[in-house]
Amino acid sequence: MPRKRRAQEREIMPDQRYSSELATKFINCLLKRGKKSIAVAIFYQALDTIAEKIKDAEPINVFTQAVENVKPLLEVRSRRVGGANYQVPTEVRPIRRQSLAIRWILDSAKSRNEKTMAQRLANEFMDAYNKVGIAIKKREDTHKMAEANRAFAHYRW
Repeated sequence: MPRKRRAQEREIMPDQRYSSELATKFINCLLKRGKKSIAVAIFYQALDTIAEKIKDAEPINVFTQAVENVKPLLEVRSRRVGGANYQVPTEVRPIRRQSLAIRWILDSAKSRNEKTMAQRLANEFMDAYNKVGIAIKKREDTHKMAEANRAFAHYRW
C-alpha cells in the first residue's frame, strides 16, 4: 500500500495529424533525452512508409491494430508462499496491457537491422499488423508461461 495518495492520472492530448491519444502515448515512449520533435518526425515517417507500402489501409489503423494484436491478456507475477516463489498467472489490467504492447513494439523495433528507426518501426508495425514478428512472439511467450503455470492460479491475490 502506498504511503501517499495514488498518483493522479495525467490527461494526454491527441496528436496533431491523426487526433489519436494512442499515437501520443507511443511518441512519448519513443522519445529520448526530451527531444520530442525528433520522436514525432520518426513516428510520422514510419506511418508515411506504411502508407506507401500498404495502399488500401489507413496507416493509423495499421498502427492501432498492430498495438491491439500485441496486447497480452495474461502475465505471470511472482508470489511468495511459505518460503517458495510461485509464478502466478494473472489477468493484465487494460492500461498495463497497452503500455506493455508499446514497450514490446519499441524493443523489437530497436533490435531490427533496418537502416533508420522509422524503417524499423514501420516494418515492426506491419509485422504486428500481420501477427508475425518479435513483439507478437513476446506476447505468445508470455501467454505460454501463464498457461504453463495455470496450476498455481489459486495463489492469485
